Amino acid sequence: MDFRNDTVLITGASRGIGRHLAKTYASQGAEVILTDVDAEHGRQLLGELHNEGAEAFFYECDVSSHEAIVQLFSQIKDTHQVTILINNAGISKFTPLDELTVEAWDEVINTNLRSVFLFSKAIAEIWRENKTPGRIVNIASTRAFMSEPDSEAYAASKGGIISLTHALAASLSQYDVRVNAISPGWIAAKNYESLRPKDHEQHLSNRVGFPEDVAKACFYLTDKENGFVTGENITVDGGMTRKMIYHH
Repeated sequence: MDFRNDTVLITGASRGIGRHLAKTYASQGAEVILTDVDAEHGRQLLGELHNEGAEAFFYECDVSSHEAIVQLFSQIKDTHQVTILINNAGISKFTPLDELTVEAWDEVINTNLRSVFLFSKAIAEIWRENKTPGRIVNIASTRAFMSEPDSEAYAASKGGIISLTHALAASLSQYDVRVNAISPGWIAAKNYESLRPKDHEQHLSNRVGFPEDVAKACFYLTDKENGFVTGENITVDGGMTRKMIYHH
């Protein structure tokens, strides 16, 4: 897949899956725009990418803030021709329901879900004005389909992302914009060697996921030639949500 003529905007890019996406798109020749509230790790990644010869830029942005997003797009609108948006930013805070405040709920929803709406709306306006075909990938989660206790805000945000994805795909199809989602399962971005055999055995793939498993799905969904897939959610979880588990 050739991304040499693409500019990829990635939210939550400084660590975890976002960091790996930035490095893998850069390795395929894309210009990469990193955004994150974590400026220290964001600039550290920027330095690494520059040392590897990549075209990369970092903009500090709190995606839970509407004002910060507006400011970000005012900075990049005339300097970068974004062709791919990956809404990856997210936080997970599990709180007992009787302790979950409205403020804590809003923090998760605004960071994980509202940011997807705001970034997608902003980039779609630019693409519509410029008549530019675009591709959006939203990072959801298998926790949209299954839950542990105390995960109400996170589960709601990720379920909302999947619904928002197919709604955006319908609304933006007239502008040649494709919108899809990926729902990762257990992805170990670090300390993979510390995982236990029973961690891997929970998966039909017999292993916990790597960040590159998500990157490969992103490549598929953002490939210029892959124009027939839109409004879809791809689960990348090694079959974990399909495995029936009994305790004997």
